[in-house]
Amino acid sequence: MGLRVHFTAEDLSRVRMVSGPDPGWEIVLSVIQVATTQATAVFGPWRSAARARLQALRAPHVRLLRFLAPPTGDFPDFLTPAQTVPCLESTIDAVLSTSGERLRSDLALLPAPPSWARGLADGDRIVLSTLGDALRDYHRTVLAPVWPRLQALVDADRAQRARTLMDHGIDGLLQTLGPTLRWRPPVLEADYPVDRDLYLDGRGLVLVPSVFCWRTPVTLVDPELRPVLVYPVSPSPGWHLNPAGLVPGLEDRLAHLLGHSRAAALRVIEDGCTTGELARRIGITPPTASQHATILREAGLITTTRCRNTVLHTLTPLGAALLSANPGKQPKAPAGKRPAARSQ
Repeated sequence: MGLRVHFTAEDLSRVRMVSGPDPGWEIVLSVIQVATTQATAVFGPWRSAARARLQALRAPHVRLLRFLAPPTGDFPDFLTPAQTVPCLESTIDAVLSTSGERLRSDLALLPAPPSWARGLADGDRIVLSTLGDALRDYHRTVLAPVWPRLQALVDADRAQRARTLMDHGIDGLLQTLGPTLRWRPPVLEADYPVDRDLYLDGRGLVLVPSVFCWRTPVTLVDPELRPVLVYPVSPSPGWHLNPAGLVPGLEDRLAHLLGHSRAAALRVIEDGCTTGELARRIGITPPTASQHATILREAGLITTTRCRNTVLHTLTPLGAALLSANPGKQPKAPAGKRPAARSQ
């Protein structure tokens, strides 16, 4: 069994990626992750913390979300509406604006609803309002504490894909989606719970990197909707730690940034760069650039991902906030070195 996404030449020119973590997809997929036991090394500690936080939610909200996002099988498409710029409130507004016809057809995928959820298929305002509150409360309680980490992981993935696109074109980009996905032009293949063909027919494809998507990509059930493919970012164990970017002893570690070289390195990494590029742009040796990157990473200011034989450094939300709080303070490189390049 497998998923096959069929591209035309027009589709290849209309592939795009979302601008950040999508609240709808991360809510639904994290609800599913909470209810499973898979990927214990990666999600086990986060799962334990999330289950504890769920105790603070109202029981009807938890029941409703678990009903709509079961651990196996399909879930309703209306929970993950298409958005140009992912945003929690616009996601909730789109969900609550779903037509009655769409609600009924999507909810038909699930088992017969319990009495307390039956009004949802009829667009009952009270039940829809409960759903909106449930989505908002779940995000605030379970996802908001780790949202900066999700943002950093997705930003790093986007930076890596963007570089691949610039260097190798869309063909190269689709090839790097492996091993989860396999690009065999003009078809993108993946293991999937059911056998399915998705024909894009010139509509293009929206790629959605997701932390809570695990191993198998996810797409919408209705082939008539705008094609979306959610693929896993595959975080490492411990990804959820220090989610707000607050590292114990951070004040002491930030003292390392008082040196000109490291401050210049942070400015250069703002646009994403490899270790070699970092060394060239601020006029230092690659080993020294690697050392600076290690310190910045340990301070929670940057994140590093590997793509084949290259590592790519990008800012975390904390690193971006630090630069935003110090606009126009471009540090100089050490004497005799070429200053860091940064567009204003």
